[in-house]
Amino acid sequence: MTDEFHRIRRLPPYVFAEVNAAKARARAAGEDIIDLGMGNPDSATPPHIVAKLVEAVQDPRTHRYSTSKGIPGLRRALAGYYRRRFDVALDPESEVIATLGSKEGLANLAAAITSPGDTILVPNPSYPIHQFGFIIAGAAVRSVPATPDDDMLRALDRAVRHSVPKPTALIVNFPSNPTAYLADLDFYREIVAFARRHEVWVMSDLAYAEIYFGDKVPPSILQVEGAKDIAVEFTSLSKTYSMPGWRMGFAAGNRRLITALARMKSYLDYGAFTPIQVAATAALNGPQDCVAEMRTLYRERRDVLIRGLHAAGWDVPVPDGSMFAWAPIPPRFAHLGSLEFSKQLLARARVAVAPGIGFGEHGDGHVRIALVENTHRLRQALRNIRGFLQADNAGPAEPAFAEAAR
Repeated sequence: MTDEFHRIRRLPPYVFAEVNAAKARARAAGEDIIDLGMGNPDSATPPHIVAKLVEAVQDPRTHRYSTSKGIPGLRRALAGYYRRRFDVALDPESEVIATLGSKEGLANLAAAITSPGDTILVPNPSYPIHQFGFIIAGAAVRSVPATPDDDMLRALDRAVRHSVPKPTALIVNFPSNPTAYLADLDFYREIVAFARRHEVWVMSDLAYAEIYFGDKVPPSILQVEGAKDIAVEFTSLSKTYSMPGWRMGFAAGNRRLITALARMKSYLDYGAFTPIQVAATAALNGPQDCVAEMRTLYRERRDVLIRGLHAAGWDVPVPDGSMFAWAPIPPRFAHLGSLEFSKQLLARARVAVAPGIGFGEHGDGHVRIALVENTHRLRQALRNIRGFLQADNAGPAEPAFAEAAR
């Protein structure tokens, strides 16, 4: 027998697990680690959503199996959100499905539509499930630039001309995790025209649609005429309503893709716990002040972080959206790569960040910093980072800390 099963052999060691293990060891040793690594919202879920969950769970009828595609009221609520936010009409019966977070939906749709050896186009760097969902399903992934501009469009054109077999699907993700790039509607028009011309499915990840900080409001690809011919879009309540542990997401768009995902899910799950779906319905249909408050909170944190990093001599672009800063490794430390640089920040500044290599090889010159601590803790992290950057820390970590960081 081989040491590893076939599909497991296609998955490299999870880079983030290495940093997480070092973080756990440091905390076990009594270190105060400021964790800006995982995009895990720290704010409480709004009270009216929690209250609806408590109310629903009191009804014993909600304790039974649910439905894998989502209760009708929840699917209608998601369609209502698309109508209000994007002026997009969706049929709740055939163009909407509830998922156990967007990550599950992406992975299961990849499994549903992929044949072994298919070629899939994925931005690099990107959120790991974007490529590994298809790799697990047996596809080959071809990387394209992550920027929503002519560089990506030219790469897509090269890919359809030179890939064998021809690509069958494309992933887009704006606002992007990890890069925080935003796309506009003109870019999506180009993507839709490309996909229709070459008969390529498009899977759009819009999990950060409501986290934006300026006048550039993230659009949906489904706003483009003809998009529903080739596209499906994934959204999530995790970031919008601080509900990451609730695992509530959606897919919407092309009926054939939604049907494929529904058929796959019918064999795999009975859907989220019904009270969670009821509460999610209340989130979408209820007062939206909490969303504006969430956006203000992340903007304040972004401003504190970016100003502090600039003051410390670390030139990091100001993100226009998402809950992340995509930070180029300072030139003095560039030779270390993102994993070793992350280890050094953990060992010497007591700050955890996500190494860019975990999002693809083209991310190795960056680290991702999540806005998941309050401004007091962010300022503490910035003081630690300033001290680290101003010291002579461009070599390997000291032995004691190097061991803790492995």
